[in-house]
Amino acid sequence: MTPWRFARFDDLTAREVHDILQARSAVFVVEQACVFQDVDGVDVQSWHLFAREGAEVAAYCRVIPPGVKYAEASIGRVITTALARGRGDGRALMIEALSRAATLWPGQPIRIGAQQRLERFYQSLGFKTVSEPYDEDGIPHVEMLHSGAVS
Repeated sequence: MTPWRFARFDDLTAREVHDILQARSAVFVVEQACVFQDVDGVDVQSWHLFAREGAEVAAYCRVIPPGVKYAEASIGRVITTALARGRGDGRALMIEALSRAATLWPGQPIRIGAQQRLERFYQSLGFKTVSEPYDEDGIPHVEMLHSGAVS
């Protein structure tokens, strides 16, 4: 996997935007059979963290400033593509995202809307469940909160 690239939307190349949206569509729309509005206006206000495996995006998430999606900063659209699963890239991605968020907004909590099936994964990274399950686009989700402290 390539080193992490972390950039504001306006600093991404057209090819990077294409490849990110292609990877998100492959995971969320095709694999998870979820029809939803992925391009939601939040991307242009976010930082984007990703790594490639060859020419393909292997792991990706967006790091969202406070006040855009939630009062707190957020991490969203978290994916590892099929070629990167099962080798710890998702954990490495989230550790890197938490570190980047802590640098941008020191001491600030981070809220996520997590697929409920991944609740234990996020708990292992220090997130605490702060909502009852809710439906988002036909998939059970929970809101989770991280203190923002990176150890």
